[in-house]
Amino acid sequence: MNIDMITAAAARLKGHARLTPMLSSPALDKIAGKRVLVKAECLQHTGSFKFRGGWSAVSALDDTTRKNGVIAFSSGNHAQGVAAAARAFGVPAVIIMPADAPILKIEGTRDLGGEVVLYDRASGENREQIGADLAMQRGLTLIKPFDEPQVIAGQGTCGLEIAQQAADAGVSNADVLVCCGGGGLTAGIALALEAKAPRLCVHPAEPEGYDDVARSLISGQRERNAVEAGGLCDAILTPSPGEITFPILARLCGPGIVASEDEALRAMALAFRHLKVVAEPGGAIALACALFHSDKIESDTIIATISGGNVDPKVFEAALKTL
Repeated sequence: MNIDMITAAAARLKGHARLTPMLSSPALDKIAGKRVLVKAECLQHTGSFKFRGGWSAVSALDDTTRKNGVIAFSSGNHAQGVAAAARAFGVPAVIIMPADAPILKIEGTRDLGGEVVLYDRASGENREQIGADLAMQRGLTLIKPFDEPQVIAGQGTCGLEIAQQAADAGVSNADVLVCCGGGGLTAGIALALEAKAPRLCVHPAEPEGYDDVARSLISGQRERNAVEAGGLCDAILTPSPGEITFPILARLCGPGIVASEDEALRAMALAFRHLKVVAEPGGAIALACALFHSDKIESDTIIATISGGNVDPKVFEAALKTL
């Protein structure tokens, strides 16, 4: 993985991905006690940053391989990103999703033309094995959600935008908090900033109970979560950091920061009130860390990603009740 792959992905994404805004609010600055800038990837196509990686991976395939179709496994956001890219190229997409994924994400994937195959992650069904079997049976190309170089490169284009937008805002020194599951977005942004804005330090942001990346950065080896399902932040619940992503995170990232699910709900409500954007719990965890754990951050400026906005209406209603 290197900056050349990210800039190449940016060229393929040009005219297809949105350049999402960097938002701010004096009210959020006051809560954090620091300047807070919010990279609103919830406004990306399909409602999350995952469109970047999906398009990058699908567009990088040669025509013959791509024509056979693609397969992915995802709790919903990667599913929609890959399905949207596949539809644009006119090729089939099979998406393996947990049966307990938000219905909004399952329906959204189907609406984008994806063939959804559900599995029970709570009982230990192995999505990787299901994906491998279907890929072999149908001749499909597997696009992993985070441990895939072209996906990481696509997510890294968000980092290129952060570097430019920070410079435009007069920010040269900041801590960048990134919602982190398997580490594709975090690794991609870290690689982009290493090349384009090296004084911006990336920190993974995770929910309590699913802080495998934070623990891995401390121990120096890939740690696993005790449970893999049931948390509110479904978009970023992964067993452990990726084999490809973790060495990048270990080399480039500062310590991980963790927030509670209740803090994620409060961050969702505050983002809606003060920024007029909709965030899902996993997509709001970096903002929750910025607002409620700023004492763990040395810089006077924090850049936080809102990585997705595909939230179940009942969960969003619960978030608004925290105001």
